[in-house]
Amino acid sequence: MKKCVLLLALISSFNSYAQNVVGYWYGTANVTNAGNVNNYLVELILKQNNGSVQGIVNYYFKNSFRSVQIRGNYNKGSRQLSLFNIPLTYFGSAANMDVDCPMNLTAQLREAKAGSNLIGKFVCSSANYRNVCPEVRFDLQLNKDASNQDSILTALRNFKEVHQYWTPSATDTAVAATIIQRPIVNYVVNNQYKQRQNIVQQEIVVNTDSVSVDFYDNGEIDGDSISVFFNDKLLASNQMLSTKSIHLNIHLDSTKEVNEITMFADNLGSIPPNTALMIVSDGVKRYEIRLSSNLEKNATLRIRRKKS
Repeated sequence: MKKCVLLLALISSFNSYAQNVVGYWYGTANVTNAGNVNNYLVELILKQNNGSVQGIVNYYFKNSFRSVQIRGNYNKGSRQLSLFNIPLTYFGSAANMDVDCPMNLTAQLREAKAGSNLIGKFVCSSANYRNVCPEVRFDLQLNKDASNQDSILTALRNFKEVHQYWTPSATDTAVAATIIQRPIVNYVVNNQYKQRQNIVQQEIVVNTDSVSVDFYDNGEIDGDSISVFFNDKLLASNQMLSTKSIHLNIHLDSTKEVNEITMFADNLGSIPPNTALMIVSDGVKRYEIRLSSNLEKNATLRIRRKKS
């Protein structure tokens, strides 16, 4: 009898947890057009009251940042989340001139030992634009560390709608710190780095043996702090991201086919996850890479030297 009661309690506990979409969810979203590599960094902050859901969606796309209030519902039986009337930047928008696609969000809650995910898509809510605005599919993961009730309520209370553009230019960049390329010793950061998974977020090909690298906060300045690794060696520790750059001149290792620059999140700031805009230049080409890291995963850029 005791075993039956315990089993029922476990099932009840699991079901109640599975029926909850409250928290901070983050990940990437991609346009479904064949061959299209347009990428959005997406964060959902959700509060649930029975079947009603409200919250905030934050997303980065190209050089724009959007923060929009959202409402919808969640069906605990089917584990289906629906959010409505979300202005999502059209993937073909020109720089500094976004065109919005009116979208609804549908997602399925999935539970596993590794964590909780919302897997779904943004779908155009207007029949007049469905041929223009393709589906945008996403996979968002729950950030358990950030998903406490006080943090969510504070985010909703302090919400302000934001639509801003920002890209630093080579001529007006102010440098907060210049990092000399030499390995430094920090046993705590090194040990934590090894425990996290490196996620390759982009790969570029350069024409020179060295590159200049600048890190900035990608959006609202919220206290994000990072460490920087080059080929698994720590070069910079506990550097605060802001509108002023963390600047490095990197000499590539010619003995390696691929060199890697990795961003390690020292914290998540007040708006998780830890996001940065990385500007990489080889003197000929200039690359803008948006990185996202957390307390479980590092963000990595791969660099290949163009063969003669």
